[in-house]
Amino acid sequence: MYIITKEVYFCYGHRLMNHPGKCRNLHGHSVKASISIKQEQLNEQAMVCDFSDIKESVERYIDAHLDHNFLLHKDDPIIPALIANNERFMTLDEHPTAEVLSKMIYRHLQAEGYDVDQVALWETASASACYREN
Repeated sequence: MYIITKEVYFCYGHRLMNHPGKCRNLHGHSVKASISIKQEQLNEQAMVCDFSDIKESVERYIDAHLDHNFLLHKDDPIIPALIANNERFMTLDEHPTAEVLSKMIYRHLQAEGYDVDQVALWETASASACYREN
């Protein structure tokens, strides 16, 4: 099995409403997403795929949905204030954790036809969450 990995960077804001600590407050992250694509056979160019193709697909998704966006659970009581102030935000059915964002990116790339091994999201330099399917 061959595996390649492409890293992309973006920023987002969120809060985790039911978190017992400081993550329940509004805050932001500058993150690294590490995307690993797998193939059993290399293509005619002796590659899993072109890194630039992964970058284009994932950055298109991130720019449209995640980068410089405020990610909230659909029941967050701050939503009316954001609407009233014409602020950009996106609601999620799940709480906007690094684990959930990793799954969102994974599923996007999977829908684009990539054989995704895993997506890891580094929320800080020392903390990451990963999503993969078996």
